[in-house]
Amino acid sequence: MVGILIISHGAFGEALIQAAGHMLGKPLQGVVQLKVTARDEPEALLLRARELIGRLDEGQGVLIMVDMFGATPGNITARLLAAGKVEGISGANLPMLVRALTYRTSPLAVVVDKAMSGGREGVVHMNTDCCRGPG
Repeated sequence: MVGILIISHGAFGEALIQAAGHMLGKPLQGVVQLKVTARDEPEALLLRARELIGRLDEGQGVLIMVDMFGATPGNITARLLAAGKVEGISGANLPMLVRALTYRTSPLAVVVDKAMSGGREGVVHMNTDCCRGPG
């Protein structure tokens, strides 16, 4: 099973994990978050992220999801990437996580593709795309 690490600002990652567990109706295994605060040292976060990857990787690899590209979570992730073993995607959102969880017994490349499509398809302008209100 592909491990999932969410690196995000504040409690965002924990909130995603709790919401996904609620939606799927069960506690999630093999999914952890690394919270980034203004007081954290990037090098210490990098070491902690490496530890978490080691715990999560059961041999199928780890997907790292970050909240925002170009910020500390994304910069840390960029230093951890290893094609086919540790993959990273930014713009983490709930549809992305749920899709990754749904396909996590697939190969890592499939989980990455499914997570990214879930993230993209989960962004909908409801006024024009699906839910036109009265008049």
